[in-house]
Amino acid sequence: EVQLVESGGGLVQPGGSLRLSCAASGLTFGSYAMSWVRQAPGKGPEWVSRINIGGDSTYYADSVKGRFTISRDNAKNTLYLQMNNLKPEDTAVYFCATAAGSYRGQGTPVTVSS
Repeated sequence: EVQLVESGGGLVQPGGSLRLSCAASGLTFGSYAMSWVRQAPGKGPEWVSRINIGGDSTYYADSVKGRFTISRDNAKNTLYLQMNNLKPEDTAVYFCATAAGSYRGQGTPVTVSS
């Protein structure tokens, strides 16, 4: 059974930082490009970032470029999202997923509020 389990979300003040993790099991993690997707309350899903299999190519939505960094550790079957200078509009549930959309985790909530 494929499992993607996100962690690291929480409540943070504007300007703060969080690091999300996504632990993968049941799949050959190093064979999948991976993405982070978020969904804000009352809105549809928004793609945030993507990383290729080797981790040397990354892509970001304009809304997070320069503030978020995606990375992966294939030896640990783990995907990361470092989020800096968080803004209230970053409030959402954050999901990790295979880039092709075959698998997605249950998400971890991030709330940016003072």
